[in-house]
Amino acid sequence: MTDTVLDAAPRPTLVLVIVSAAAFLSSLDLFIVNIAFPAIRTAFPGTDLAQLSWILNGYTVVFAAFLALAGRLADRYGHKRVFLVGLAVFTVASAACAAGPTVGAIIAARAVQAVGAALVMPTSLSLLLTAFPADQRTRAVGTWASIGAVAAALGPPIGGLLVQASWHWVFLVNVPVGAVALVAGARVLRESTIARIGMPDLLGAVGLIVGVGALAWAFVRAPDTGWTDPEVLGGIAVAILGLAWVVRRARRHPVPALDLTVLRTPAIALAGLAMLVFTAGFAAMLVVNVLFLTGTWDYSTQRAGLALATGPLVVVVVSRLAGRLSNRIGIGAVAALGGTSYALGTLWWCLRLGTTPDYLTGMLPGYLCTGLGVGLILPTLSSSVGAALPAHQWGSGSSLINTARQIGAVLGVAVLVSIIGSTTTGRPQDMALVRHGWTMLVVTGAATAVVALALAVLERRERNTTAPEPADRATTVVVRATVADKA
Repeated sequence: MTDTVLDAAPRPTLVLVIVSAAAFLSSLDLFIVNIAFPAIRTAFPGTDLAQLSWILNGYTVVFAAFLALAGRLADRYGHKRVFLVGLAVFTVASAACAAGPTVGAIIAARAVQAVGAALVMPTSLSLLLTAFPADQRTRAVGTWASIGAVAAALGPPIGGLLVQASWHWVFLVNVPVGAVALVAGARVLRESTIARIGMPDLLGAVGLIVGVGALAWAFVRAPDTGWTDPEVLGGIAVAILGLAWVVRRARRHPVPALDLTVLRTPAIALAGLAMLVFTAGFAAMLVVNVLFLTGTWDYSTQRAGLALATGPLVVVVVSRLAGRLSNRIGIGAVAALGGTSYALGTLWWCLRLGTTPDYLTGMLPGYLCTGLGVGLILPTLSSSVGAALPAHQWGSGSSLINTARQIGAVLGVAVLVSIIGSTTTGRPQDMALVRHGWTMLVVTGAATAVVALALAVLERRERNTTAPEPADRATTVVVRATVADKA
């Protein structure tokens, strides 16, 4: 697909600021809400963890389903137009989340917010590439790509500070930033002429929402009613039918919501599986550690937010080095090291942590290991797209990897709730349940390492016939692939 720029933006740096601010908000909302769980639970008495988990899962399910679809809508209607619509939807929905009178209303608003975020993420990078000349794009894309890591690092401490005033501010903080970016975007951003594609498969996206959402609901519901309960079995049946529908639509629709043909490339299939398994553990960690710090150790939300920021800060540093390392020893090998480090960090928590607070010698070493694991795994597995696929499939491959990442997060939170129970508070009497949650993290880290080792073996076999790309190019390619070539 070829884009011909009509009128390049005269102020590329300002474009970078606008699209990065929007991308930051979209990523921040994956990390900032966890820390507000205790406050939201207090504001709505009688709410259990199963209900609260849908404040996260509702956002992530819809985000995952519409991420690939959003890029295709932009290819049909224009990247600037879709970006501005997405930013407006996200901003209004953020205000609706803050004003939600019930947990159900917050969950509904979060789903709408996720639609806006999904529209913003891919189009923001497309607009960035349009604004910068070719010789400056690598640096601009690198700045944009670091936004997710910065959002992860700042999410917990920002959330902890905001909750001190009110949990409503966790959502309201998006409104002024979104409004300013919307006005500035309308004035500064420039549209490009694009080769219009057919109408994307909306029904396929709906099937993905229904399938993943029903499966997550069954996992969350099962601890209270049992796996043989008719409602749980019905949820599993709906999940199977919904996901089967997605596969059927992907095979027949000319512009599928999710292009599954890239799974025929073994390296992509393995990378997608490793990403799904790992992000299941990563998302579960963000929830169980909030419960542990605020409950078992009785940390304030502000203190817990600062404690949770240690791991993401390590990610910011390590992720910038992961590309060079993968160029030397291979993508699979680096991801295997990351999975091993993550498993060791969570195992440390299982063996060392108890009801007595011990951050420096107990919690911190685990966070250093898990942060190292996340920093090695996420950018490295994503780079498999540029290394394993031809250029015309970069968009499809990147969309699939990102969708696997979001689905993994949904299932991880759901499985965690099914393991530790929906009434867990993190109080000392729940310490055994918290350890069960950490054990799940150990298992997902180890499983990621195993799948990544299989990828490493595959890479070694293909190394003699496939010339590896330089790390910088591979990393840049993957980020560009999110939007630049989604057909």
